[in-house]
Amino acid sequence: MSFNEIIAELPKLTENEKRQLFNMLSHELSDNADQESSEFLAMLEERVRAADNGGRTYTLAEAREAVKNTAKRARR
Repeated sequence: MSFNEIIAELPKLTENEKRQLFNMLSHELSDNADQESSEFLAMLEERVRAADNGGRTYTLAEAREAVKNTAKRARR
């Protein structure tokens, strides 16, 4: 897909998809691309607290599948 084709598809994205794309690009283009974003770290801490309090947990296989599916959606 060309750059112009990608730009033409942007208006079709939902607000959530636009935010995700912005965050991903911001992270990739920043000088600190090897560091995790504060948003990601906050979400991670929240989920660890939820798991500690009996919240939903996932097996390694489930987590890998979720990451794989997320990556597939991000490439579309």
